[in-house]
Amino acid sequence: MTLTVPYVSIQNLQKIYTIHEREAGLGAAMRSLIKRKTKEIRAVDGINFSVAPGEVVGFLGPNGAGKTTTLKMLTGLLHPSTGQADVLGFTPWKREHDFLRQITLVMGQRNHFP
Repeated sequence: MTLTVPYVSIQNLQKIYTIHEREAGLGAAMRSLIKRKTKEIRAVDGINFSVAPGEVVGFLGPNGAGKTTTLKMLTGLLHPSTGQADVLGFTPWKREHDFLRQITLVMGQRNHFP
């Protein structure tokens, strides 16, 4: 039995955005200058998976499921809020030169391709 190291390994990866809630009206705008209300949006909520050498993977899910956010974290474009990721032996958000030379990402929406 041969053990292989996964090309991608993710443990409890999360991305949480804090956004400012905006209320309507001039009074609310003035109050927001002093104290802003915020809300957390969980774009990615504690995912775990690995991809072994030779595996082909599809990343499917409904709109807003966190697919693009996860891919951006795996390529180093975004820092996660918590969790660990290892891609090709590198931590993506450290953006090491040797990692950046090996990674390619093409993203687009279905209607952008002929």
